[in-house]
Amino acid sequence: MQTDAELVNAVLGGDKQAFEVLVKRYERPVRAIALNVLGDYHLASDVSQDAFVTAYENLPGLRKPVVFGPWLMKITRRRAIDWARRKRDEAPLESVVPPTIHNPDGQLDEGKQWLLAAVTKLPESERQVVMLRYFAGHSVKDVAEILSRGVGTVTKQLSRAHIRLRSILERPEK
Repeated sequence: MQTDAELVNAVLGGDKQAFEVLVKRYERPVRAIALNVLGDYHLASDVSQDAFVTAYENLPGLRKPVVFGPWLMKITRRRAIDWARRKRDEAPLESVVPPTIHNPDGQLDEGKQWLLAAVTKLPESERQVVMLRYFAGHSVKDVAEILSRGVGTVTKQLSRAHIRLRSILERPEK
């Protein structure tokens, strides 16, 4: 399996198939980040595509190909925030509702839906680190880099999130 750096260098050398490998490798984590920011599966899919296009267009400016993954996650997060701002500015006040997680595939079983619902109840900072760490599969170090936070901060936020999730999941649903 080729490393991200090898694939980035191949893309820069004209191999468009190498970028396809990168897209397949990062498709789920990118969508997870967009979903975390936007709360809407369809918008998250659009933002994911936009993030990949932006990354492809800006690939020649990436100084360290080895950091492609965290760089792509930062692009995704920025693009999702931009889309959320535009959407908020366009929406009339009476139509603003809390974000919901749409599950068009029906692939999550009841237990996973319950866990995802619990994660969405976490404070934003904790929800972000949980989504990146467990849903997108990033290391704590990568999560810290993506969110521009210290490793200790991310570790503490994960610890607090575990305590909150345990509390949320132990309470019977009313």
